[in-house]
Amino acid sequence: MSSEPGPTVGLDIGGTKVLGVVVDAAGTITAEERRPSPVDGLEGLVAACAALVADLAPPGAAVGVGAAGLVDLHGRLTYAPNIPGVRDAPLQLALAEATGRAVVVDNDANVAALGEVTYGAAIGARLAIMVTLGTGIGGGIILDGSIFRGAHGFAAEIGHITVDRDGALCACGERGHWEAIASGTALGRMARELVEAGEGAAILAAANGHLDDVSGEEVGLAAARGDGEARELLARYADNVALGLVNLANVFDPERFVISGGVVELGPLLFEPLVAAFEAHLEGADHRPEIPIVPARLGEKAGAVGAAVLARTAG
Repeated sequence: MSSEPGPTVGLDIGGTKVLGVVVDAAGTITAEERRPSPVDGLEGLVAACAALVADLAPPGAAVGVGAAGLVDLHGRLTYAPNIPGVRDAPLQLALAEATGRAVVVDNDANVAALGEVTYGAAIGARLAIMVTLGTGIGGGIILDGSIFRGAHGFAAEIGHITVDRDGALCACGERGHWEAIASGTALGRMARELVEAGEGAAILAAANGHLDDVSGEEVGLAAARGDGEARELLARYADNVALGLVNLANVFDPERFVISGGVVELGPLLFEPLVAAFEAHLEGADHRPEIPIVPARLGEKAGAVGAAVLARTAG
């Protein structure tokens, strides 16, 4: 008799969309659908997710959910700054009642990390850390094949490591957090500051001369065309990213880092200076095994796929 798990459902709830997938035991996505995130609080969110499950899911399939925010050990979404009207919400319980299925809820970066360890860039790693460089910085830590959640479920909020107590203001209101200097948003801000200082002509040209349109993408375009200022800016940004990775390496000694988010599209333009900066800052780098820094493989579907993997533990 086969011991392979049956298909499960994964939902990735973000500020703009809910992505749902059905994943079989081999990691193949057999069905997929996305809908806009509701803006009318917990009731609307639960209704939208339940409707998505009803449309997608085979009978009896368990449901895993990754939600953008703080999720406690009971699947309660306690804080979700990008999901309007949802605070201290019993999301796991509400979804189980609405769908009549076994449901498990976790943080979106946690389940994305689980997806990458199971089917992506960190297959087989005993201890891997996923770092998402987007609007902010998200993180997920996988230890012995399971999500490391901490005492209350809030572990791996790595973007809020303080790297400079007098540094740039983070979106959370504190100064000097890692995400304030190393998120994808931070790269765009660094580029606009360069242009405002009278430099970065090639970066501005990549944005058709519109300062407000300058982002990390324009830095990458200019760097790919060989512009020295853009490449120097990417090297400074990579050093900022490396600073946080070194802190994490010193604490956790992971087998590898998996990097996701829009800046991954920069490819070697980012990863080459990032690896060099990481090795330059890491204590005893020449006397310890290499810690690879690799791009995520599952892309925007990592969270939904990982949530479907997590669903195998539901019930």
